Amino acid sequence: MNAKKPIVEIDGGAFDDLAGFYEEVSRKVIAGAKWGRNFDAFNDILRGGFGTPDGGFVLRWLNAERSKRQLGFEETVRYLERKIHTCHPQNVGYVTEDLAAARRGEGQTLFEILVEIIASHGPGGDEAEDEVTLELA
Repeated sequence: MNAKKPIVEIDGGAFDDLAGFYEEVSRKVIAGAKWGRNFDAFNDILRGGFGTPDGGFVLRWLNAERSKRQLGFEETVRYLERKIHTCHPQNVGYVTEDLAAARRGEGQTLFEILVEIIASHGPGGDEAEDEVTLELA
């Protein structure tokens, strides 16, 4: 398996929303580091240099099924409803479309976005050189 890489665990039982996920990352992945708590900043963390293990690591997401539910369409709608008021004016149309889709139960959920970000840093991903392997448990 991934016995040579350090294992960093986050627990989906410890949070109910995206803010809670970011707090869990702050506690378990980069303890003590300050960061922007958004998708771009999370992506940066996975590149390294924020206290993550050198040479990559296994990110084991415990209670991932719970997270999948908690970060599903309902939470995605709440996130997009807030985002529409804070995004750049040129992006309002895109966020509006994403919000309408999420309300219909379509498009990517927050959980799927986070998984995609993590996977991009692992085998076959655009940033595979970071050697972050995701395990959903």
